[in-house]
Amino acid sequence: MRTSKKSLHAAVAALAAGILASGIGTAVASSPRTPPADQQAKPTIVLEHGAWADSSSWSAVTSRLQKAGYSVDVAANPLRGVASDAQYLKDLLSTIPGPVVLVGHSYGGMVITKAATGNTNVKALVYVDAFVPDEGDSVGSLAAAVPGSELDPATSINPVPIHDADGNVVNADLYIKPGLFGRLFAGGIAPAQAALLAAGQRPLAGRAVDETFSGVPAWKNIPSWDLIGTADKVIPAAGQELMAHRAGAHVTEVDAPHLSMVADPDAVTDVIIRASRATS
Repeated sequence: MRTSKKSLHAAVAALAAGILASGIGTAVASSPRTPPADQQAKPTIVLEHGAWADSSSWSAVTSRLQKAGYSVDVAANPLRGVASDAQYLKDLLSTIPGPVVLVGHSYGGMVITKAATGNTNVKALVYVDAFVPDEGDSVGSLAAAVPGSELDPATSINPVPIHDADGNVVNADLYIKPGLFGRLFAGGIAPAQAALLAAGQRPLAGRAVDETFSGVPAWKNIPSWDLIGTADKVIPAAGQELMAHRAGAHVTEVDAPHLSMVADPDAVTDVIIRASRATS
């Protein structure tokens, strides 16, 4: 028997209302997911993508980790701002029982550094071509700390204004211009794949660029690893090295562009597994 659209919408609304009425925070805290018994001995790997990417950017790494016996969660990063994105990830982490290795790419490094603070389940942080902030830093300040980035906001970015209900511009979504995406973001990756990545890129909210990181960065209390792509044209390798050194991270360098996890998933997977084994 066919279900009418009205009945379907009513059922969805009732389900949502029931979840909200029960208290999302309480439900998350009292009903954590339980991984399969054969995976409980290993930490769960949580992968956080950055700006101008999405969860699919981790596909090759996810496949390799799963084949190695790891449970993997690929978080959907809202890309709205450091504090709100970190809270979103923190809420996800609260549903995962047992130890976690938390991995962040690019802007995702800002997010994991805040989301992991105070979470005793997070045993290791892994940064991949990422920002590694300290208190008072922002994406903008870290990007400008060392010259060499070829991602010029004036020429590389296509801003799309965001309006409120009254028609006022309240923010902007920032996209990399498709014609520049392959060279800047996905250099060394096959043109056809780079074009797919460019078409599916998710924008970063403009306000996130200047949002200041507040609080104690997680790397001060959690050991960290850092994979640096030496061919990165977005965050220069020299800038990544400075941030990694400040955090006391274990550094691995690979000849890869900003999307190291796409260009060299074996190297990225190896660093994640080393972090897992060192902290298990």
